[in-house]
Amino acid sequence: MSIKFLAEDDRPREKFMLKGKNSLSDSELLAIIMGSGSRDETAVELARKILASVENSWHQLSLLGVKELTKFKGVGEVKAICIATALEIGRRRAAQEVPDRIQISSSKDAFDALKLHLQDLRTEEFWALFLNQSNKVIHTAQLTQGGINQSIVDIRILFKTALEHFATGIIVSHNHPSGNLKPSSEDINITRKIKDAGNLMNIQLLDHLILTQNSYLSFADEGLL
Repeated sequence: MSIKFLAEDDRPREKFMLKGKNSLSDSELLAIIMGSGSRDETAVELARKILASVENSWHQLSLLGVKELTKFKGVGEVKAICIATALEIGRRRAAQEVPDRIQISSSKDAFDALKLHLQDLRTEEFWALFLNQSNKVIHTAQLTQGGINQSIVDIRILFKTALEHFATGIIVSHNHPSGNLKPSSEDINITRKIKDAGNLMNIQLLDHLILTQNSYLSFADEGLL
């Protein structure tokens, strides 16, 4: 009996997609790692049996080697390796420190975060920093790459990305390969559109930077927002 014959609420992969990873029980997570059960048990039932043997402790399960895992009917060498690999990934993740996120407190901070992406380019590109409530950068993305004179951003993609990362603030930026920092009428127009859209979605446009090779202009600093 395979997972596809189970009731929909009991299918771990489908449940993951419909309800999210946090909705899955430990046995359902382990069932996804294994992929299938045995001739007599579903993957979820086999996972319950394996976890019960270690008192439902992931730590105790991680101590089992491949030979010990293959003692369970339905667990071959491949499944055992998959289980051990997943638990090793979890161990390594727990051992790593969470990297500090860059906090933006000025236009110079934003310039420093963006200049490596936008300096020395011959065509315009449009980038964005996505920030949390503490003004820390949670995501950086290139949104468009244009011609020599302009790079037009799709506002829908900008805010779709912001929503995907639960951003509460954004800083947008593009470069002027000509070296001229003066904003064009198009630059001012798109900035206003982004700000208006952000106000509707409660996602604040904090700044718009125009970058050249060694300098920048901040719409916020210039009172253009």
